[in-house]
Amino acid sequence: MGLVVAVDFGSTFTKAIAVDSGSGDLIARAEHRTTIGTDVMDGWHACRAVLEEADRGVAKADVVACSSAGGGLRIGVVGNEELVTAEAGRRVALSSGGRVVAVVNGGLTATSLKDLRKDRPDVVLLLGGTDGGNSAVLLTAAQTLAKYRWRRPVVVAGNVEAQAEIGETLAAAEVPHVLADNVVPEIGVFAPDSARAAIREMFLAHVIGGKNLSKDPSFARMVRAATPDVVLRGVEVLARLHGDVAVVDIGGATTDVHSVIELDPEDANLGREVVATHPVTRTVEGDLGMRWSAVPVIAAGVEAGLIPDDEVVRQAAVRRHDDPSYLPDSAIETSYDEMLAKVAATVALRRHAGRQRIVFGPGGRVIERSGKDLREVDLLVGSGGVLRHNGPDVAARILGSVAANAQEEGWLVPERAAIGVDKDYVLAGVGLLADLDPQAAQGLAARIHGTVRTGH
Repeated sequence: MGLVVAVDFGSTFTKAIAVDSGSGDLIARAEHRTTIGTDVMDGWHACRAVLEEADRGVAKADVVACSSAGGGLRIGVVGNEELVTAEAGRRVALSSGGRVVAVVNGGLTATSLKDLRKDRPDVVLLLGGTDGGNSAVLLTAAQTLAKYRWRRPVVVAGNVEAQAEIGETLAAAEVPHVLADNVVPEIGVFAPDSARAAIREMFLAHVIGGKNLSKDPSFARMVRAATPDVVLRGVEVLARLHGDVAVVDIGGATTDVHSVIELDPEDANLGREVVATHPVTRTVEGDLGMRWSAVPVIAAGVEAGLIPDDEVVRQAAVRRHDDPSYLPDSAIETSYDEMLAKVAATVALRRHAGRQRIVFGPGGRVIERSGKDLREVDLLVGSGGVLRHNGPDVAARILGSVAANAQEEGWLVPERAAIGVDKDYVLAGVGLLADLDPQAAQGLAARIHGTVRTGH
């Protein structure tokens, strides 16, 4: 039996699993608080010791890793128009496992570059113009980066006819860069895959080492991608087993949603959306979390009509914000955690998906739709401590609440999906193994399956 070890250097915890490279069976798992204060490899060494106790073969196993330690991947988007290229860039950045820290519209000037520096992106995604279209704004942005000696990596994913000149401009100024295919090659088309791969390349070449997370050179050799990028890849594997899949990861600071669905031809077109829908999508809600973002969760829940405006509940959220390590110590406090999770999951899925509403215009009654239709999702998977550390009844209530009143209000969220929980936190491992050992990745993904269903 050969083993492979998959490691996730998380922002809070480092998780590791040992997997049978033939069957994908989970042999052992371990976790340790991420050792940002010393060297992130210290946490991995602690995990490895636990794994080796379970199976001595771990000592000789291949090790692959992903990382969101040190704040993860920070991406700045520079585009032509807010409603087209900048929005496309934001979607590419999210699907690449990054957190969008800045969006600059209308190109780049000395003033906006100064603001961009303050946001400290690890990678800049530079895009604009359809293939063969106007390239003036894109060229000017590249010239600005060159003139003011930008030194962080740049991914160029705009008008391909301008890329040779842009490459020469950036190279002459020694700006690290890589050229990718246009993410909006023509109106109504969204093509993120090449840019997503280029961002991953820059993450590995420049960001991992640049964060000074470890003095051990083996850390950089282990890491293959940013954790959210890897998880989305894992969701793609899961979708091959179950059909349309959505995953909601409820964390302390953010709630991430990943979805992989087969698009209806009607949804794949531009329609009322300025950037076409894509089958593989990730969104990050920075105001929805169980601890650091507990206070805005309450505000979002009240605004959406999901919970009443209650001062006692608000104070419970403040306690969690002030002490992110807080664990419920009574039944009522446990119920507050469950309520926070319900709101976070519901609002995050609503934002990720779309909405259908009846509007009245000059032509009369019209059904208006926007976003990504998740109503026919087959499997809804939950992740995050509140789901992993509680029983299936809690997961059923939290994820089952997503469908409540959604149909009446027009939200295109999962209506009758089977519910599963990534109890062993294997999705990152599935994504890491997806290309390295597809058979093992599929076997590992099979651990995640649905039980009860949402809806009624």
